[in-house]
Amino acid sequence: MVKPDGVRRGLVGEIISRFERKGLTLDRMRMLTIDVDLASRHYAEHVDKPFFGELVEFITSGPVVAMQWTGPSAVSVSRTLMGPTNPAEAPPGTIRGDYGLIITENAVHGSDSPTSAERELGIFFG
Repeated sequence: MVKPDGVRRGLVGEIISRFERKGLTLDRMRMLTIDVDLASRHYAEHVDKPFFGELVEFITSGPVVAMQWTGPSAVSVSRTLMGPTNPAEAPPGTIRGDYGLIITENAVHGSDSPTSAERELGIFFG
């Protein structure tokens, strides 16, 4: 998913092209503005953490581009392309290393496992 900061900064095309150049296939894409209910379901595993409110506030702050990518090892390949969650720790050449500003505004979200991907795709694509 391209998060609100990535959409605001005009990075959607660049982010998509990185996944395409890697060899992954874009199967589904949807631009939407996430409401609080959807954000709460998406971030359900963080509901008891102190930063939950900040996550929800940010992800609902503007449009996002939700996507489904497929290909060999799509989840692990995507995680490598994105880089670590904290842009300060993400190496140059990764999406977060090149475009992330702060940990909450790191341009992209990606599922951390095939199980998470299945759950999240269900939330965004039914």
